[in-house]
Amino acid sequence: MSTLTPLRRPPRLAPGARVAVVAPSGPIPEDRLAAGLDVLRGWGLDPVTAPHVLDRHGALGYLAGADADRAADLQNAWCDPAVDAVICARGGYGAQRMVDALDWEAMRAAGPKVLVGFSDITALHEAFAVRLDLVTLHGPMAAGADFVKSARAQEHLRATLFDPESVRTLRTDRSGGTALVPGRARGVTLGGCLSLIAGGIGTPHTRDSARGGLLCLEDVGEETYRLDRYLTQLLRAGLLDGVAGLVLGSWAECDPYDEVRTLLVDRLGGLGVPVAEQFGFGHCEDALTLPFGVAAELDADAGTLTLDEPALS
Repeated sequence: MSTLTPLRRPPRLAPGARVAVVAPSGPIPEDRLAAGLDVLRGWGLDPVTAPHVLDRHGALGYLAGADADRAADLQNAWCDPAVDAVICARGGYGAQRMVDALDWEAMRAAGPKVLVGFSDITALHEAFAVRLDLVTLHGPMAAGADFVKSARAQEHLRATLFDPESVRTLRTDRSGGTALVPGRARGVTLGGCLSLIAGGIGTPHTRDSARGGLLCLEDVGEETYRLDRYLTQLLRAGLLDGVAGLVLGSWAECDPYDEVRTLLVDRLGGLGVPVAEQFGFGHCEDALTLPFGVAAELDADAGTLTLDEPALS
């Protein structure tokens, strides 16, 4: 079983860069999309929206339009040489339904560029790592309520896109976070939404091992027994065999954190690797932008994740 290695870093953005906003998953509130586009324009970017970004599936209202249209929007944006980055509008559900429809050869030929998103976009983070060998950004999305209302989330994403050297060290929220398991570890970052990682096991365009990785996990709105199910699935599938360390983000709208923490200790404490908790990424206020595919050092005691190189070249 191979050990994870760093992925290719796409170029950073500069003022005037064109970014395409797509909806690979759930439907988009038009007012929040407009607010998010205003933020991007305020950074000196040139945001453009995909043709189907405001669609809603006729029969399945939790999808932002038909699978084929969502896939076409993403692929066309990625393959457009005038587009420098693709920012997802929101998560929800739907990326798994369209990821197999993408022409990965065409997208690889288009060259490296930035992908931003989280939650359901976890399915794309994995696919872009497997098929494009590309660093992606687990960060706030253009029409996310957490993004349009949070100056801190906006600033951390902006810095990551334009000045990635300035955010090479990410720090946990020390007001609530401690080391679930103390220690230091080195590895390559990967991960995302726990339920999506568990749901991707055994499917195309996903990895079956986090060996040599710093696995970053978070989730939202899950009861503790369901989190137990996902973590147990990762353990039983061998995905955690050889993992170097774990970085745990937010568990918003889950059961009280003391209960969740008891489960995390039970399922992850025996791995014998450092585990940092409450790291401030995911479905939380002021969420950090976390690059996947970059070599880094985790210091669980200090609550820091230090990248070997800036997230973008």
